[in-house]
Amino acid sequence: MVVRPRRLIAHLDMDAFYASVELLRYPELRGKAVVIGGGRDRQPRTRADGTREFFSLRDYAGRGVVTTSTYEARKLGVFSAMGMMKSAALAPDAILLPVDFDEYRKFSRLFKAAVAVIAPRIEDRGIDEIYVDLSEMDGVHDDGGRGVGAAMKAAVHEATGLSCSIGITPNKLLSKLASELDKPDGLTLLGEADIAERIWPLAARKVNGIGPKAAERLAALGVATIGDIAAADPAWLLAHFGKSFGAWLHEASHGRDDRPVVTSSEPKSISRETTFERDLHATRDREALGAIFTDLCQRLAGDLARKGYAARTIGIKLRFDDFSIATRDLSLPAHTMDGREIRRAAGQCLRRVDLSRRLRLIGVRASALASLARLVAGEGEPSSGPPPTPSPQASENLPLFGL
Repeated sequence: MVVRPRRLIAHLDMDAFYASVELLRYPELRGKAVVIGGGRDRQPRTRADGTREFFSLRDYAGRGVVTTSTYEARKLGVFSAMGMMKSAALAPDAILLPVDFDEYRKFSRLFKAAVAVIAPRIEDRGIDEIYVDLSEMDGVHDDGGRGVGAAMKAAVHEATGLSCSIGITPNKLLSKLASELDKPDGLTLLGEADIAERIWPLAARKVNGIGPKAAERLAALGVATIGDIAAADPAWLLAHFGKSFGAWLHEASHGRDDRPVVTSSEPKSISRETTFERDLHATRDREALGAIFTDLCQRLAGDLARKGYAARTIGIKLRFDDFSIATRDLSLPAHTMDGREIRRAAGQCLRRVDLSRRLRLIGVRASALASLARLVAGEGEPSSGPPPTPSPQASENLPLFGL
């Protein structure tokens, strides 16, 4: 019988990733409170003497949200997903920089490639984090993964100039928690014997899978920490949270997680969306909305091409001034990655929405994806036929900017 080695999983999380990339570009901002989230109109200006002039958060006006912030800004209470106006009240002198996703994606590719040279069994979890299965690497169990963890950190820094934090434990759940414990630039190794001391004191919401609503319910029941969940009677958890989620809460609080590191996966959808600085109306702001809508469709087509996919279903997402959301989808005769066809299909979706209210957000989504390799192999053909026909449910409400 072949005995498989004990599992050893690493979670690597880049430190304040977007902000750290910006500090490489603007090293004079190191040690200062910096907030990432402004539009391109917040681009720094170069003075005549060659120095740069930056916008401060106090100058911001609008409804945007913080994408991320440096650790200095976090000490002032400014965190990701916080409203910019609220952030300006907390840290008016913080520097405001625009978001540059193209640059962040470049550094994301660099750090993942550097790790893959050392430990190739990687699960990509987004632009700034990965899981790595170290279980079968030679000698990794001799020091619990400390050596390879240090090697990955050094490789990431050499490739990008950035720091990362790594947690190494027997499973994904614990490793994600561990990677947060000693940030920034941390390397944290935990075993089952460490759970009571290092994991149980953490807030319940720290567990990936316990969202805001579940955390609120737990708090209302007097459960504040992971340790509180672990101490709860399993039957009580099932009674309050249902059979499935209640059982998972019990297992997770004891650090149990059997999920494998998935080294390849197919995305279910790819989307692009934008939130407006002010509410826009389909008629009065026709030209602006039309340009934004077309740009989103073209960017979505570019995303599909870069990732090697074509879509069979195109959808839209709208958020109105009352925060209500409308979504519509349209299935095409064949897969496409063509920006013009995506634009036509998305326009057909807009026909089916009442656009009398002002809009806060608009988005376009591609789903029912197929890789170009599959399509080339004959499992479908990219669409090159006529534009899609409207859904039978289409109304006569024809949005001026969507056609």
